[in-house]
Amino acid sequence: MGACCSTECTYKGRRHGKHESEERDEKDGHGHGRHDDDNNITSIGHNGAIIRLQGSSSHTSMYSRKGKKGINQDAMTVWENFTGEKNVFFCGVFDGHGPSGHKVAHHVCEALPLKLSTVHRPQPRHGTKKESDNEDRHKQWEADFMRSFKELDQDLSMDDSLDSYCSGTTAVTLVKQDHHLIIANLGDSRAILGTRDNNNQLFPVQLTVDLKPSIPGEAERIQKNGGRVFAMEEEPNVPRVWMQDQDCPGLAMSRALGDFCLKDHGLISTPQVFHRRLASKDEFVVMATDGVWDVLSNNEVIQIVASVKRLSIAAKVLVYYAVQAWRTKYPGSKVDDCAVVCLFFKKQHHSTSASMSDISMQTASQIDIPDPDPKGKKTEEGETVINSEIVVDRKMLEEVNRANAYKRSRLGSSSRHKTSGDSSGGTQS
Repeated sequence: MGACCSTECTYKGRRHGKHESEERDEKDGHGHGRHDDDNNITSIGHNGAIIRLQGSSSHTSMYSRKGKKGINQDAMTVWENFTGEKNVFFCGVFDGHGPSGHKVAHHVCEALPLKLSTVHRPQPRHGTKKESDNEDRHKQWEADFMRSFKELDQDLSMDDSLDSYCSGTTAVTLVKQDHHLIIANLGDSRAILGTRDNNNQLFPVQLTVDLKPSIPGEAERIQKNGGRVFAMEEEPNVPRVWMQDQDCPGLAMSRALGDFCLKDHGLISTPQVFHRRLASKDEFVVMATDGVWDVLSNNEVIQIVASVKRLSIAAKVLVYYAVQAWRTKYPGSKVDDCAVVCLFFKKQHHSTSASMSDISMQTASQIDIPDPDPKGKKTEEGETVINSEIVVDRKMLEEVNRANAYKRSRLGSSSRHKTSGDSSGGTQS
């Protein structure tokens, strides 16, 4: 970071600073030590695919930052030329939980795309594409995803080195092939699409459902299999999954890879698989762990990503604002790990430099939040229905703005104060 004591970033047209303590967070913000964005971590995978674990490309941006709960349990990956086919992408974000959650997440991050690539058999492409061909292709991808998740969970159950009895991971994954997205999701990580309406206004489409025990169908399955669903007194709005005769592990999601202590009590590893045909107004997908979604709305996320002119650092900018929002919305809680993968459908002019001063320059423009469409729908749990627009969280925007103004005033102060310590919790989120 050089000799600067602070850097600045702008959100909603207001600048706020970053103090030396936050600079130190940047240095150890990754689970595997510090890397600049120009230090891309890549390797060659199955059928010659390019595996990217960090950095950016002409179509992708990815970034992960360790929270305040210990080791970074988030993992992410991008496979370009997936299954050996040019311009086919696999993207995945994984959020581990439990004592060995970091091991499970990183294992799944490596093993799932490899298994899917091995299982999938690309169909021969004919000169004239038929709708029936697309339908067959989608069905094949769905079957391959289902098989890969099932076999991977079986592999985990037999791998003693990972200790996944009370540890596991979410998985939100997608394959982009031509103008088609196939999304497979389990757990409470999320994928959203940034697209434009007929007035050229950017709005979000949520591509996945947050699979939590608050969903009636998920809770019913768990209870039918002897599991229990209830919230703790200190978190009355967070239903969790518990074993039949023990008050553990308190899992905040209804589907996961691993967590075999709950697999006989209704927790499953079967993903929900969706398909979407991309249109010309669709611009990008954002996939992230709940460290982002717990504090930023879908609309805020797409507006932040779209405001970044240098798309190679879009994921890093988004994580930065999520961390700031954590400190504002939950000042007494530990900041969660954050991992983000952005997939852009239009090729960007690639630039690898991405210091925090770059972020300041790239986010200096005002982020205009469009008025929500009155046709946007939500479930009873307050979640956005797939392929409908989310209502802007105005209260959260006000909180972020207040935080930005507060941090800006601190820059002008002659004294610097460290932020107060975070409290800890014992359940699995």
